[in-house]
Amino acid sequence: MVAVDLEGPYEPRVRRADLGATGVTSDLGRGLQGSEPRMFRWERSIPLRGSAAALCNNLSVLQLPARNLTYFGVVHGPSAQLLSAAPEGVPLAQRQLHAKEGAGVSPPLITQVHWCVLPFRVLLVLTSHRGIQMYESNGYTMVYWHALDSGDASPVQAVFARGIAASGHFICVGTWSGRVLVFDIPAKGPNIVLSEELAGHQTPITDIATEPAQGQDCVADMVTADDSGLLCVWRSGPEFTLLTRIPGFGVPCPSVQLWQGIIAAGYGNGQVHLYEAATGNLHVQINAHARAICALDLAPEVGKLLSAGEDTFVHIWKLSRSPESGYIEVEHCHGECVSDTQLCGARFCDSSGSSFAVTGYDLAEIRRFSSV
Repeated sequence: MVAVDLEGPYEPRVRRADLGATGVTSDLGRGLQGSEPRMFRWERSIPLRGSAAALCNNLSVLQLPARNLTYFGVVHGPSAQLLSAAPEGVPLAQRQLHAKEGAGVSPPLITQVHWCVLPFRVLLVLTSHRGIQMYESNGYTMVYWHALDSGDASPVQAVFARGIAASGHFICVGTWSGRVLVFDIPAKGPNIVLSEELAGHQTPITDIATEPAQGQDCVADMVTADDSGLLCVWRSGPEFTLLTRIPGFGVPCPSVQLWQGIIAAGYGNGQVHLYEAATGNLHVQINAHARAICALDLAPEVGKLLSAGEDTFVHIWKLSRSPESGYIEVEHCHGECVSDTQLCGARFCDSSGSSFAVTGYDLAEIRRFSSV
């Protein structure tokens, strides 16, 4: 295992890990490659009607190259703000979605908003303390509503859905109980069906990550994370199969990503761990942030990993594999301080990782950065 410390935004270094404590037997002294930082500049911000809620992963981005537009989604209490912007950041339209109300006195709080890109359509998924709402990509037409069943919850237990990802023609959504709901999505129309419930967690789901299976057998193409830090690795299909569990270590895992068989998991202690998805083995441990990580994202074309923490820093890493050994390697590319801001969301704005955006609690704008 390789352990990486950051003493400043551009000062990654390698230290040897205690294998006796971890039991990890990967190659020491490898895995981190130094480079000159790739600088990003602060672009025009996009104003919000209200600040982002203090929720992890509180930013969703959908790029529409054919229309030269980018959609942004941010949660603010009982509403979700949807914005469209031109490439230079000029806001073109903004609207709000509200959680479907139930029998409660107060309006339900939204926990996440996320665009799911399926092979044949794009749906906007909104989760709340009441249920799961699915819309056409522009947010104007609701095509499905799933109410959460609170029958198994104790009187003091909060009921909610959180963690959203698309896998093939399925959309997977996590719940407070630790179960993951799998919805079968038709090519068009509202005939969406709850096809399966996955049981692998005992605590609330925090995040779900997927990647295309590319026709391989026994491939790990989905990972789920929970409040205890446990990761479950799955193979998708007509029936989802649990392949392996990666135990937690006493801190939650708010955000997780999956790229070419590499699991990147961000934890509440500021660390990023890189695991081999097929085996669950830990390869790299990065002490990336001084406080809890609130968001991870991946630029799949180039293998760039974006991490944002409550320490006001955003870091960009380059993931790869050694051609000789196959070990996972990581290169620190850039660090950015968003001063006086408790970050809560961060996403790349394109698949090549040349631009990204962040949201912060009590910050009434989306801040955008692009490469110089």
